[in-house]
Amino acid sequence: MTHREAAVPLSEKDLLELRRRRRDIALGGGEDKHATRRGKGLFSARERLAMLFQPGTFQEVGMHARHRGTAGNTDLPADGVVTGTGYVNGELVAAFAQDFTVAAGTLGKMHAEKVVDLMKYATQTGIPLVAFQDSGGARIQEAVDALSGYGEVFYWNVLSSGVIPQIAVICGPCAGGAAYSPALMDFVIMTEAHSQMFITGPEVIRAVTGRTTSLDEIGSAAVHTQISGNAHFVAADDQDAIRIVAELLSFLPANNSEDPPHDIRPELALGRDDNMNSLVPDDPSTPMDVRAVIGRLVDDGYFLEVHAGFAQNLIVGFARIEGMVVGLIANQPMHLAGALDIDASDKGARFVRFCNCFNIPLVTLVDVPGFLPGVEQERGGIIRHGAKMLFAYASSTVPKLTVILRKAYGGSYLAMCSQEMGADFVYAWPNAEIAVMGGEGAVNILHRKEIQEADDPAARRAELVQEYRQKYASPYLSAARGYITDVIEPAETRAALALSLRKTLTKSELRPPKKHGNIPL
Repeated sequence: MTHREAAVPLSEKDLLELRRRRRDIALGGGEDKHATRRGKGLFSARERLAMLFQPGTFQEVGMHARHRGTAGNTDLPADGVVTGTGYVNGELVAAFAQDFTVAAGTLGKMHAEKVVDLMKYATQTGIPLVAFQDSGGARIQEAVDALSGYGEVFYWNVLSSGVIPQIAVICGPCAGGAAYSPALMDFVIMTEAHSQMFITGPEVIRAVTGRTTSLDEIGSAAVHTQISGNAHFVAADDQDAIRIVAELLSFLPANNSEDPPHDIRPELALGRDDNMNSLVPDDPSTPMDVRAVIGRLVDDGYFLEVHAGFAQNLIVGFARIEGMVVGLIANQPMHLAGALDIDASDKGARFVRFCNCFNIPLVTLVDVPGFLPGVEQERGGIIRHGAKMLFAYASSTVPKLTVILRKAYGGSYLAMCSQEMGADFVYAWPNAEIAVMGGEGAVNILHRKEIQEADDPAARRAELVQEYRQKYASPYLSAARGYITDVIEPAETRAALALSLRKTLTKSELRPPKKHGNIPL
C-alpha cells in the first residue's frame, strides 16, 4: 500500500472543529467583554497586532496553549497572551499582546512560557521585539508559579538587552511585577487615556503610608513621561502608539550585529546653510533654542525626539544627516540654561548607551554652563549621576561627533563628549567658549579686589570678562592645543557633520577584554 493510499482523508468535521477552536480562542474572554472595551475606545490584543503588522504577515505561535494552574480545567483562551511574528515596514518583527479579556491579562506559568519562547526566538534570529502590555499583574491563583514566570521573562529581557531592540507599549494597566519587564526594555510608550504603570496601587499606598492618592498621580502617562522618566513617549491612543513603534523601528537595526538603516547616497550635499548663522544671538547670555539648530542640521528637519517631556534641559532623539542615521544629544538652553542635572544625566547616559549597543553614530551639540548647582542636586547624588554621562560616552565605540555651539564649561565640557571622552571629530563655532568656568565667575574670583577698587566697577568687570573670554576661553586656544578638530562657521556645520560621518562609518575600536565596566548606578 502506498503512502497516498494509507492517508486518512480530511473530513468536513475536522475542518469545522479546527475553525470552531480558532474562532473561540480568537474571541478571548467573549464578545461581551470585547464590546465593553470597544465602548471605551480600547482595542483587543489581536486588533493591536493586526494594526502593527503588514496585512497577512502575522503568524501566531501557541494559539492552542492551555492554562496549567491549580484548577487544571480552567478555560483561558491562549492563556491570555497572543504571540507571533510578522513584518513591519518590510522587516521581520516579533510581538506579543496581552489579552485583558482573559483573566485580566494576568501572567501565569504558561502565559510566561509563551512570552519567553517568543523572546528566545527573537534573540536567536536577531529581530526586534514589541510588547503590548495590558495586564493586572501576577495571577494570584498560580502563586509561586506566576512569580517564576515573571522571573523567566525578566531574565530574557536582560539576556536580550543590547542584542535586539525591545519596545514596550503600555495599553492598559501594568501593575506590580508587570511593570518591571517594560522597565528592562529599551523604549516605553504609554497611551494617554488608558495606560497606567505602578508597583503598588493607591489602596496599598494608603494602607501602608496613610497617604491618599490616585492612579493618575502615581501611574499615568503624564507622570511617567514628565516626572519619573519611566516612559519615553506618550501616545494619544493605540493607533498613535503603533505609529511611534513603526517610526522607532525605521531608525534601528534588527540586532546588534547589523548597521542601522542608513540611506547611503552616492554624493553628499556639502553646501553652506547661511540661515544657520542668523540663529546665533549677538549676546552670549541670550538663550538659543537648540531645536532650531537641530531642524537645520537634519534631513528634512525631521527629528524623532525621545523622552521629550522629561529633563527638558537635554534633548535626545534620532534623525538622519545626508541619509545617515544618528543619535543626537543636545543641551537645551531654554530650560535650566542647558545645565546638566540628575535627570538629564540619566536621560543622556541611557540614550548614549542604547545607540552604542546598536551601532548608531552619536552627534552631540554642546551649549552647557555646567552641572546644575544646588543643595538638592548634591544631596541627590549629582556626582554619581553626572558620572554616568562620562562613563557612557567613554565606553562608546561608535562614531562620535561633537559640535560646541557656544559655551562648554568645567566638567560638563567633558561630560558632553569632548575629545578626551573619545570624540572622533570636535568642531566649535567661532563664538564658542571653552573654559574651566564662565567669564563672570572667573573674573569675580581672579579680579575681585581690582573690580572693587575701580572707578566704574561694572565697566571694569565687563572689560575683564571680555579679556578672559579672548585669553582663556577662545575656541582657537583649544584648537591650537589639538582639542578641537576645527573652528567652523555655523553655516558649515551640516556639511562638516555629513562628511565626518561618512568617513567614520567604518570605525572599529577594540577595548581591553572584560565582562563589562561598572557604571555608577
